[in-house]
Amino acid sequence: MQWIDEMAGIVARRHAGTIVTTACVDNLNFKAGAYLGDVVVLIGKMTYVGKTSMEVRIDTYVEAADGTRKIINRAYEVMVALDENDNKVEVPKLIVETEAEKAEWIGGEKRYALRKERRREGY
Repeated sequence: MQWIDEMAGIVARRHAGTIVTTACVDNLNFKAGAYLGDVVVLIGKMTYVGKTSMEVRIDTYVEAADGTRKIINRAYEVMVALDENDNKVEVPKLIVETEAEKAEWIGGEKRYALRKERRREGY
């Protein structure tokens, strides 16, 4: 889980160009395990941005000796961009071009609305 959070931070920092902090681990589902000696590969991708927050999808794989990968986890984290005084700062817009990126954006909008509703309900 630490590696997943670190990958989200790397992706968010590269996008925002500032320091970032984790605001929310929105989804973290393990489909299989990784074991001692396994090669673990993490791939992070920006999926949605708001004014100061960014949603990052992190896919985790176990890679076999022949290079084939088996997905074991998909997580969504929300990161917030901060200045040197820990104040929130605006982040650059996300350029969405492909159909896959558009689908991720729409999913991000839905997850954003769900997170907002949960906060309103006190979760």
